[in-house]
Amino acid sequence: MVEMKIDANEIKGKSGMVQKYADFIKEKTSADVTNSGNTIVVKGEGPAVAKKYLRVLTKKFLHKYELIDTYRVIADKDENTLQIKERKLNEEED
Repeated sequence: MVEMKIDANEIKGKSGMVQKYADFIKEKTSADVTNSGNTIVVKGEGPAVAKKYLRVLTKKFLHKYELIDTYRVIADKDENTLQIKERKLNEEED
């Protein structure tokens, strides 16, 4: 059984987004999804819990709620974790 952790600490300020994200992942993967605070743990077998697939689903979720311009998904190379981080936008000064 594969266990993937997704750190959604950055989107906690949005109203109920972490729970909506957990429900979205559960619906799309039909895996065991648990939400403890701002960390979502996805447990399951096969390609439904692959890091690449979960990254694509996370991008789809951010696009669905129009957050794709504000947040991005970062995948660690060695560990089974994904992070949702706020984009650092370059502010032009006049």
